[in-house]
Amino acid sequence: MNYIKQLKTLAQTLNVLYVEDDAPIRKEMMAYLENFFLKVVVAKNGKEGLEAYTKEDFDIVVSDLSMPVMNGIDMIAKIRKINNEQAILITTAHSESDYMISAIKLGVDGYVLKPFDFEQLNYELFKISEKLHTFKENEEYKQSLQRMVEQKTSELSTMIHFQKQNYEKTLLAMVTMIEERDTYTAGHSERVATYSKMIAKEMHYSDVACEKVYKAGILHDIGKVATPDVVLLKPQKLNDLEYKLIQEHAEVGYRLLVGIPMFKELADIVRDHHERCDGSGYPRGIRSKEINEFAKVMMVADTFDAMTTNRIYKGRKSVQDALEEIGSLKGIQFNVKVVEAALVALADIKLDDGINQLPNTALEKERFAYFYKDRLTDLYNQSYFDVKIVQNNYDCTYTKLHMFMMKNFSRYNKESGWNAGDLTLTKVALYVKEHCLSDMVFRIFGDDFLVLDNGACRCEEIKLGIDTILKDTIASCEMQSIDLSLHHIKSSKELEKLLLS
Repeated sequence: MNYIKQLKTLAQTLNVLYVEDDAPIRKEMMAYLENFFLKVVVAKNGKEGLEAYTKEDFDIVVSDLSMPVMNGIDMIAKIRKINNEQAILITTAHSESDYMISAIKLGVDGYVLKPFDFEQLNYELFKISEKLHTFKENEEYKQSLQRMVEQKTSELSTMIHFQKQNYEKTLLAMVTMIEERDTYTAGHSERVATYSKMIAKEMHYSDVACEKVYKAGILHDIGKVATPDVVLLKPQKLNDLEYKLIQEHAEVGYRLLVGIPMFKELADIVRDHHERCDGSGYPRGIRSKEINEFAKVMMVADTFDAMTTNRIYKGRKSVQDALEEIGSLKGIQFNVKVVEAALVALADIKLDDGINQLPNTALEKERFAYFYKDRLTDLYNQSYFDVKIVQNNYDCTYTKLHMFMMKNFSRYNKESGWNAGDLTLTKVALYVKEHCLSDMVFRIFGDDFLVLDNGACRCEEIKLGIDTILKDTIASCEMQSIDLSLHHIKSSKELEKLLLS
């Protein structure tokens, strides 16, 4: 069978190294090989052949065996060390020689006897070229397949990353929305996340674990998205029912995260961060062994932030006082190792003096008014006085307290009607607010007005103004001032007792 046509097709992209010491044979063979192959390089012996081989790539090596300087066997052995897969065809005049046996042991791809039978030569070259062509096709296919896999993997990775980003942005938007609803909560999630990571590092958790507890910290209050505003925004202590409602946020957060594959591993941490080692926590009331290990870290971080942040109904603790209290609960509410790490990790925390629950924006003030503003007069109510008078015992912002007590006002309401009474109270409230030069004006004890004075209040003028408003009524105003440097009043009840005495 004539393989010339197929050989020309297959060999036109292949390079050949031909090694032969016999000059006439070398010349004839080179001319023949150039009819088929892209490039043919010749060498006179094994040494030249090896030098040529190390300088460029060859698809096929065709070599004689018996040559001076370096024989074909030694050259082939060295080539095999460089490339064990190299295609090699040998030419020899001695089919039974030791050279031939050694060459076969080296794993040559074929041999051609001298003088050349060109039909046999064509077949051997065709066989090797076809093998190389098939191998290259397979390699190209594998590379193509690898590129396809890499492309699809990249596309899938991009899609997953995009999906993850969308989930993260959605959840972080929900966290932001919660924090925007509540002045106190703003920054709370970030602080808890940071404190949790600091404690985890002190406990020698891996970087992956530390990042995990940080992410859980960012999302730990995500369940508050379902907490009613009336509970979430209440700046006073919660009653039993309200406390039960806000407790649900841990379970709501768990249900929200456990349904998202990429956040599923955070769900247990979020659910357990209000549990306590002695079983006194919520939502499940479980004990230490059942609580997620990272939740044990977060519950300390969360408690620390609550203790060191100003609330309306209580002042914040110092870092030292907060850590001492947490330390006293070691082995009771909190895990011993976590507390020991927290005492080290959080010892040098610098607190932000600006974090409090007081309103700043117009919207916050409107929300704030829901709890602490009197509906009729738009002044602060008695509940807020209880908050401010406690704060004043610490910061001494206000030096005096002025009471403007309405006398005979109940009788005035009965005789003139409640509408007339409300109108009069509104006029008095507006006058006091406009003229007292203090933002701390309260309606207290039903029909009385109270001003916390930082030294700028012209109380006698205000008293005359109120008298003018009341001159055509049976009601009157009595004023009484109290020096707050002498009387450390802690509540409206104590004030009432002082006034009655």
